[in-house]
Amino acid sequence: MPLHSKILLGLALGAALGVAANLGLGPDHWLVVGLDRYLAGPLGQVFLRMLSMVVMPLVFASIALGVAGVGDVRRVGRMGAKTLAYFLGTTALATGLGLVLVRLVEPGAHISAAVRDKLLRDYAGGASAKIDAAQASDFGIDTLVGIVTRNPIKSAVDGDMLGIIFFGLVFGAAVTMIRADRGRAMITWLEALADVVTTIIDMAMRIAPYGVAGLIFGVTARFGFALLAPLGLYVGLVLSALVLHAVLTMSLLIRALIGMSPLDFFRRIRGALVTAFSTSSSSAALPTNIRVGEQNLGIPASVCGFVYPLGATMCMNGTALFEGITVIFLCQVFGVTLDVGQMAVVMGMAVLTSVGAAAVPGGSIPLVVGMLAMFGVPPEGIAVILGVDRILDMSRTAVNVLGDHTAAAFIARSEGLWHPRMLPPVDAPPPELGA
Repeated sequence: MPLHSKILLGLALGAALGVAANLGLGPDHWLVVGLDRYLAGPLGQVFLRMLSMVVMPLVFASIALGVAGVGDVRRVGRMGAKTLAYFLGTTALATGLGLVLVRLVEPGAHISAAVRDKLLRDYAGGASAKIDAAQASDFGIDTLVGIVTRNPIKSAVDGDMLGIIFFGLVFGAAVTMIRADRGRAMITWLEALADVVTTIIDMAMRIAPYGVAGLIFGVTARFGFALLAPLGLYVGLVLSALVLHAVLTMSLLIRALIGMSPLDFFRRIRGALVTAFSTSSSSAALPTNIRVGEQNLGIPASVCGFVYPLGATMCMNGTALFEGITVIFLCQVFGVTLDVGQMAVVMGMAVLTSVGAAAVPGGSIPLVVGMLAMFGVPPEGIAVILGVDRILDMSRTAVNVLGDHTAAAFIARSEGLWHPRMLPPVDAPPPELGA
């Protein structure tokens, strides 16, 4: 059975068992709590930690190799400008779609005051934590300056991916400027580092079906369907908007800019989408993204190493769409009316702040808290959606990763390095472990 099928099976079984436990025994039953604490939870965390363990060395090696492989620093600058323009353009399209839909449906008007107050009470603690995170992550000039890391090792320890990306860019550019023999030696070392990291990823993916089952069991066993009833319209709207963006907007771009059948494109990247959905983290999905891009799409390693790490931090189509809908939704819940100009501000802020969202589960929530304050909505209002955010987080991460893959294919084709005629056989077996 192909790995992506095993992961889907694990996802389905974990969700089914979790819902059954929630409905049959209840989320607080000792057996459900014990299974989540001592079996499902640890399995999921081991899988996530094995992927997270290699993210920073993978980002550094991929970025440095990508820049060194391109060779001409001027070409790197051109690729970077096109990549950033593509990220921002597709993110703006996603946000615009979300705002149009939330304006038409107005899901916040259907939440009663009693339900709102209950959700605020139930998730008050979680809301306080998100408010603190929002205050600590204020985006400004210091954030931009902070991209130039003082200490790349500390950035790796702290999970500062922008700092590692900057260091990788500078390192790769410097490799192209030193003496040729020493440059080749450094490239060989970077390739060896990338191979070691890839082998570790192979090991992690062997337990992916079990880890995914454990992660989804914990979510469904705790929440079941209880919160979907009062928030069903909001959840349905966000999911529908994400699906529309993926199957309509992105499909048109795949056909027009990449020259591929959207169905074939989705079929080739389905393993990466499943990994993104199950982990809710663009960072955790990064190793799988690079492998899928190289093996299933045939995109050159230099482009994959350049675009995918940037995308894990900056290509946030799904996140921006979610942020825009959520801000408008909570404004509706708390009776705040926005005019067209204010909605345009929401759209612009969603595009800009999504770029700064941490590529981890729930990383966009503090940014939403910061946006709410701009329109007079109490920050505690974020508690209204915390209970259902997990399923939305999983879905928007998959859309983010879809944007990464379309960007890599577009950049490779626009640079004359790849064409749909170069696609490898989709059913070709993956290389053996350690090969």
